[in-house]
Amino acid sequence: MILRQFLHSDPVAVSYLVGCGGQALGAIVDPLYPIEPYLEATKSLGVPLRFVIDTHLHADHRSAGRALAHAAGAAYVLHSSAATGFGFHGVADGERLELGNVVLDVWHTPGHTPEHLCLLVTDRTRAEQPWFVLTGHTLMVGDVGRTELASDAATGARDLFASLARLKTLPDDIEILPGAFAGSVCGRGLSAKPSSTIGFERRHNTAFAMTDMADFVTFMIGDIPPPPENAAENRAVNAGMAASAA
Repeated sequence: MILRQFLHSDPVAVSYLVGCGGQALGAIVDPLYPIEPYLEATKSLGVPLRFVIDTHLHADHRSAGRALAHAAGAAYVLHSSAATGFGFHGVADGERLELGNVVLDVWHTPGHTPEHLCLLVTDRTRAEQPWFVLTGHTLMVGDVGRTELASDAATGARDLFASLARLKTLPDDIEILPGAFAGSVCGRGLSAKPSSTIGFERRHNTAFAMTDMADFVTFMIGDIPPPPENAAENRAVNAGMAASAA
């Protein structure tokens, strides 16, 4: 398996290159501008892109997903429920994206946004069990994603509670690779460490550890930070519903 983590500081976010070196197939998840570092990485590693995937329609930045997919001749992937003004490769819960010996299983995990998805990643040369999960802004290290940027905060919190309950069914040793870390506006108590495990977060992440939905909703709507700058505009641009001013 090939795995590369791209840590961004402006805005604070994480992108990923994941793929199969043996069969030379790759995917980029949650790319930001500029797109050249991703193209250079895939070229140097010899893994042409099959997919460019956004875990959700972002509100904190302008996605480079469509531009990168076009430049690389790859399919641009979102969850099929995403409301956009353009065509894309829509995936459903339970669908599998094949990258040779590496497979990405799609989990629909609404809450941070209604169309949010996570990707459970397995390297079949190592084991038939998943190795890690790309969680976007559903579950991060030390916190979970805010729920009011694309829906009513309480409705989003109820959806997120159910999505987190599903992630809790994973074994403790499954690694968590999130879409953000400390400094991101999409969480409140994020760690600067950009990876964790289900087990560690189960024990030490206050929001993830909650078992009562009413308590969770109260917790999530009780201390909502200021929204990201241009949040609504960013989502509109990323959905193809508005033109970028850049």
